[in-house]
Amino acid sequence: MASSSSLLVTIFLCISFLFFLSVDANEVTVGGKSGDWKIPPSASFSFNEWAQKARFKVGDFIVFKYEAGKDSVLQVTREAYEKCNTTSPKASYTDGNTKVKLDKTGPVYFISGTEGHCQKGQKLRLVVVTPRNSAFSPAPSPFDGPAVAPTSGAAKLTGAFAVVSLVLGLWTFF
Repeated sequence: MASSSSLLVTIFLCISFLFFLSVDANEVTVGGKSGDWKIPPSASFSFNEWAQKARFKVGDFIVFKYEAGKDSVLQVTREAYEKCNTTSPKASYTDGNTKVKLDKTGPVYFISGTEGHCQKGQKLRLVVVTPRNSAFSPAPSPFDGPAVAPTSGAAKLTGAFAVVSLVLGLWTFF
């Protein structure tokens, strides 16, 4: 009996641990569900305004949909973004359905690689934050722009301690 209850507690502990370590990654399509990576249809639309309404977390994927061969996505520095400079991108994508994993906190910059498109508004700046179930808050953003509220992992961390305490309590009971 003791070995089967110990096995159950161990399994429960492992599942609980994995649950608290898991991060829900999202795929977010640029411009929204029906969005396309193209020159904005009007001066009133901005990819940056759209991005400010979304929350991008480390581990999420940003998806760019566009016509392969006629456009591209360049991940660039802040300076290249501001100047629409396509000459030395950090990364270049041309497949028409580009998925970029957001792997660190802070601002990320994208522009179109097609000449003249960036100048017409086909550019995106977004801010990536730490996932909510992390015990750490993101560092302040190093750019002048709208503030993004840091997330707090305190509630999840407290919950994790409660589960571990419960498991250890059950372990001593059996």
